[in-house]
Amino acid sequence: METLKEQTDAKIAAGRKAKPDFMKGVDDIIAKAKAFEKGDDAIKIGHKAPSFKLPNPEGKLVSLDTLLEKGPVVITFYRGDWCPYCNLQLRALQAKLSEIHELGATLVAISPQVPDGSLSKSEINEMEFIVLSDQDAKVASQYGVAWEVPEFLMEHMRVDRNLDLDKINNGNGAILPIPATFILGRDGLVKWNYVNVDYRTRSEPDEIIEALKKLTL
Repeated sequence: METLKEQTDAKIAAGRKAKPDFMKGVDDIIAKAKAFEKGDDAIKIGHKAPSFKLPNPEGKLVSLDTLLEKGPVVITFYRGDWCPYCNLQLRALQAKLSEIHELGATLVAISPQVPDGSLSKSEINEMEFIVLSDQDAKVASQYGVAWEVPEFLMEHMRVDRNLDLDKINNGNGAILPIPATFILGRDGLVKWNYVNVDYRTRSEPDEIIEALKKLTL
């Protein structure tokens, strides 16, 4: 089976071939974002993670504190079910979900999309982990991973992909999370994290599993 990196690298390569000018623009934006250390404000290992209560696709509030009572929690922030890189990542996590559960952990995926009829039908919401809605990326901001998306990318999503993110997120579509993953211990402290402003790269599920194993030693 291909690793997540192999899958995302293949998608990036296909994008460079199909739309070289656009991908060059993305490269430039990411380089500038990294120069300004976007994501550097993300909560650090050893720090207390902000608590939250967010709705699932049925509108029921899910509390982080309640989840932590059961064991470690893996929180991954993603942009939305419209993002092909997010879908690759979450499918890869779904494939490893039984291993995550065997290590006593709960997987939670959070995006700014609002819970509504269309959201509940998406592929992501058919997966077996917890999916929550963080309108206006408020929790992402508390975790230090909210990003105001440059107009170049917003125009691409509006024009090339016909995406109305204001409508999809029922709020500010220009504020999206940096794809990031945090592992929290039962004490609510961050034990491991992965943050990268380049939305085309994600943490490998196997890295998450290895980090969880260290918690159980």
